Amino acid sequence: MLTLSGTLRLPKLGFHPPFLMLMPVPLDVETEAVVTIIPQDFIRPSRIRVKLPELEHPDGTRTCPFSVQFPEGQDIVLSAEGTSNELTCRISFRSSKPMSFLREMLFIDEEDN
Repeated sequence: MLTLSGTLRLPKLGFHPPFLMLMPVPLDVETEAVVTIIPQDFIRPSRIRVKLPELEHPDGTRTCPFSVQFPEGQDIVLSAEGTSNELTCRISFRSSKPMSFLREMLFIDEEDN
């Protein structure tokens, strides 16, 4: 009979800073911020993708004023010691229409966590 002890934890992502507030800017001017993503409890390499929120304007058009870049890549890599690399994420906002926007961005690994 084989008995395993210990707990299996789901992988999760930590963020620094945990909340992001971008400064107001004139129309068609880009503003950006950098967020550090801290992978925790990953047992194998994975790739992060982002689901960006859309906004519906009063005229019915939909837009996504955000863009996301991973300047050093979006792969979670495990070291020989079992730790994960931190990822740098650059989040940008630009809009040609006036708007105030409060939404969530979803950061998802390959297994939809």
